[in-house]
Amino acid sequence: MYSISQIASILSTQANLPNPGDQVEHLLTDSRRLFYAPTSLFFALKTTRSNGAFFIDELYNRGVRNFVVSHSTLADYPDANIIFVTNTLTALQQLAAWHRNKFTIPVIGITGSNGKTMVKEWLYQLLQFDYNIVRSPKSYNSQVGVPLSVWQMNANNNLAIFEAGISQPGEMQYLEDIIKPTMGVLTNIGDAHSEGFKSLQQKVDEKLLLFKNTSTFIYCKDCNEQMVVANINETSFIKNGTDIYTWGTLAKADLAIEKTQVNSGTTSIFGTIVKTHTPVHINIPFTDKASIDNAITCWCVMINLGYEQPVIEKKMALLQPLDMRMQLKKGVNDCLIINDSYNNDLSSLELALDYLSQQSAGKKTILILSDIFQSGLNPAELLKVVARKVASRNLSRVIFVGPVFFANKDKFTLQLKDDYADRFLVEWFNSTQAFLQQSNTHHFKNEVILLKGSRIFEFEQIVHWLEEKAHQTVLEVNLTAMVHNLKKYQKALHGGTRLMAMVKAFSYGSGSAEVAAVLQFHKVDYLAVAYADEGVELRKSGIHMPIMVMNPEIITFDLMIEHNLEPELYSPAILDAFNGYIIRLGIPQYPVHIKLDTGMHRLGFDSSHMDELLQVLQNSPHLAIQSVFSHLAASENPMHDAFTRQQAMLFEDCCKKIETAIGYSFIKHLSNTAAIFRHPSLQYNMVRLGIGLYGVDSAAQNQVGLQTVLTLKSTIAQIRRVRAGDSVGYSRNTILKTDSTIATIRIGYADGYNRNLGNGVGKVWVKGRLAPVSGNVCMDMIMIDITGMKDIQEGDEVEIFGKNLPVTQLAQWSQTIAYEVLTGISQRVKRIYFEE
Repeated sequence: MYSISQIASILSTQANLPNPGDQVEHLLTDSRRLFYAPTSLFFALKTTRSNGAFFIDELYNRGVRNFVVSHSTLADYPDANIIFVTNTLTALQQLAAWHRNKFTIPVIGITGSNGKTMVKEWLYQLLQFDYNIVRSPKSYNSQVGVPLSVWQMNANNNLAIFEAGISQPGEMQYLEDIIKPTMGVLTNIGDAHSEGFKSLQQKVDEKLLLFKNTSTFIYCKDCNEQMVVANINETSFIKNGTDIYTWGTLAKADLAIEKTQVNSGTTSIFGTIVKTHTPVHINIPFTDKASIDNAITCWCVMINLGYEQPVIEKKMALLQPLDMRMQLKKGVNDCLIINDSYNNDLSSLELALDYLSQQSAGKKTILILSDIFQSGLNPAELLKVVARKVASRNLSRVIFVGPVFFANKDKFTLQLKDDYADRFLVEWFNSTQAFLQQSNTHHFKNEVILLKGSRIFEFEQIVHWLEEKAHQTVLEVNLTAMVHNLKKYQKALHGGTRLMAMVKAFSYGSGSAEVAAVLQFHKVDYLAVAYADEGVELRKSGIHMPIMVMNPEIITFDLMIEHNLEPELYSPAILDAFNGYIIRLGIPQYPVHIKLDTGMHRLGFDSSHMDELLQVLQNSPHLAIQSVFSHLAASENPMHDAFTRQQAMLFEDCCKKIETAIGYSFIKHLSNTAAIFRHPSLQYNMVRLGIGLYGVDSAAQNQVGLQTVLTLKSTIAQIRRVRAGDSVGYSRNTILKTDSTIATIRIGYADGYNRNLGNGVGKVWVKGRLAPVSGNVCMDMIMIDITGMKDIQEGDEVEIFGKNLPVTQLAQWSQTIAYEVLTGISQRVKRIYFEE
């Protein structure tokens, strides 16, 4: 900890410190992640979408007393310590850099277009039992994420691993000053995140700045030869005396890779350490190229850290699949399960508890936690830290699993009595098996359960035990990618423009409550549902933000009032009905939204109804007009831009008339997903974002870097050999011309797989290849032709659509649109939510 007066002197700036001795332990940049108010220092960061200064009042009322604000911020809080700076982001980075300079331990800095997080996490797996490692949580590699990562360094650490990511020129110099790596690792250079750079060469130049002061620099010559070598030789990015260590197959390298032999589920990699002419090899439990490249990069790091080859071989063979995803699943007895049982340390525990708080939505919360290794703390100190972390989250129950925790439970109980009495219930189990043997699923009801454990505890057994049973076809929802897409659209908005997110139709098949919770956490302004019962379900799930109902029905007026849902009024009949209902109830004012028809000709008041509409609105002060909106008919199609402009002119004219009639302004929104990028002048006060959240935007053509959110997967139930001349499936529509291998997949039209995709029209992605559908699509199954694909086995995973096979391609084969494919996914398909 540092005192606030010490931090003020570090930042060399003006400060008002009524309590200069206050201690600071936690740096806070997001008001939603406050858990330790007395020792938190809030940096009021300003972005294109938000200003941290807006949240100072809220944080002050929640107990925060230490703030870093810009000179332009006016703040007067009686007992708050306030440090005034010119730029709060610069101050955050300056403080983190000062903290970094207090340590002389080895620091590995990693950058590249892809693979940064995988290399970092694999290095942690390989080195964790030999070093006390501090590392970037998840993908904390940005201008804000890096200083927050480096701030974690403490006296117990003897190795640090940080990743650095950039999106535009001028950023890496700040990250280098914070990380100050002693060893640099470049994973690769590619097109990812290239939008902010004029050329690939410019991006290379910028990334290499991270390594200008390293003593060792590691990279792949095959991946980066052309531009990296040119920069090393021709510029001063890499200082004189740096030990450059390379690997490669095509060019002379320090670790020359001579052969990679892919076996069943594993890869053998053979090479030579050129300096000593020593033949070496490793075996890794992966077969894809990205994993092979990243494993070799880790191999080079271990060589440079002085590991002997037999030790490297042993550790490499034990590499675990990197699943950085925090999965959210439906559990038994109306529970939700958050599965984060892939690694376990104090930093990742903090992030997992944040996510638990985000998803709780009023439900009780439970933490199931395994022993934490290599924390640098003795068991009593570790339990004290854990107790403090869980107590601040208002958990109802904590279940400790593992021999170390179990052996020290008496010490924890004493600590609990002293500091955290009656905060939560505690249970202790010596092992995962002991927990499963002594527990009952009836002990878990309507709760959110976080499982946080090291891999060796095999918490997946608890996940399987607790999760709601369903068949093996699942829809994976990548919430991290969804937030990425949300921010891409937010970045395109004019200052002050609000955003309404469409969560109708079960959030395009992805699950309304879970998606809405994420959108609420990221402060979207409005949600929209199709029918009142969808809104009611969101309210029951703890969603408290404004919700517009696009198709209100008279019989649901009472539900809307009860659950504070705001109706769209689109016709004289529905307007009169709701108006009369409000009058009968004696409600002084109720928020409503007026829909105009400007050319879509689906729902809405058209221009011929304007006089009637204006008269009713003038005489209805109890109707509070929240917004007036319309729907563009063809915003994605350049052929109809003239019609789009015509719709906009009519919309603006009608809005002016309404505004004049009622005497006050309201939110105006016309743009849908496609219009946000194609028609920026039509953003008005708010836009409506729908399928773009999920990475599908026909207008943008993914030029803005949208990420895939939804992946539909299934598994192979059976594989059989079928002779030439035999048929496959109902009606014998496919007759095989040659002897073939046919695999049966656990998905059919009852799951939402279109019958048009049968008989070779559709394909699925399996083991890196496309395999055609053979025969008719059945209700619960499809058959695919995998002839010649000898590495495919029963039980293997199959991608129906996702990152490798876009849903737009599946829609094209089905002769429909992506909307229909997504919304047609059956409710019997299990949804799994995860964060990366």
